[in-house]
Amino acid sequence: MIKQSKLKKLSQTALLSALCFVSFTYLQIKIPVPGGDATSLHIGNAFCVLAALLLGGWYGGLAGAIGMTIADLIDPVYIMVAPKTFILKLCIGLITGLIAHKIAKISQKEDKKYILKWSIIAAVGGLGFNVIADPIVGFFYKQFILGQPQDAAMILAKLSAVTTFINAVVSAILVVIIYNSIRPILNKSGLLEKVE
Repeated sequence: MIKQSKLKKLSQTALLSALCFVSFTYLQIKIPVPGGDATSLHIGNAFCVLAALLLGGWYGGLAGAIGMTIADLIDPVYIMVAPKTFILKLCIGLITGLIAHKIAKISQKEDKKYILKWSIIAAVGGLGFNVIADPIVGFFYKQFILGQPQDAAMILAKLSAVTTFINAVVSAILVVIIYNSIRPILNKSGLLEKVE
């Protein structure tokens, strides 16, 4: 039974990882910035948060980290920032999962208002972390690891802060709607595992 449960979680993680990849790769609006860099509007983080709400922080973080890192690796504009992406997306999942499952224990509750409230709080927590961390980590990563001039790194950090905020707002709304819509269906069909 434990092996079957773990296999189910791994396959769900792979599916959500693919959703992160597809939504970032094909549903993004890339915004070029000086120096051959870019930032983008996308909903990839929504599926990272959805994975954390459905599977827990560790599996959700891995789904986002793997899916969006692979997307970075096949895009010449983002290939150099793939390590930063892996770490930040893993953290989004871990924070969302911590709030949703360790603090609120939403997988053990049935009250729809309670689940809605805590799914909003968890989504905002995970995506709020990204709004703050992505531009800051990106600035230091670009300047000190990739050797980009400080002015160029600062311009990209400022633009990234704006696009990351927009992405977070859209993703939070989207993920709360999706999660609260599919949770009862997955629960009824036996596809929703309890997260400890």
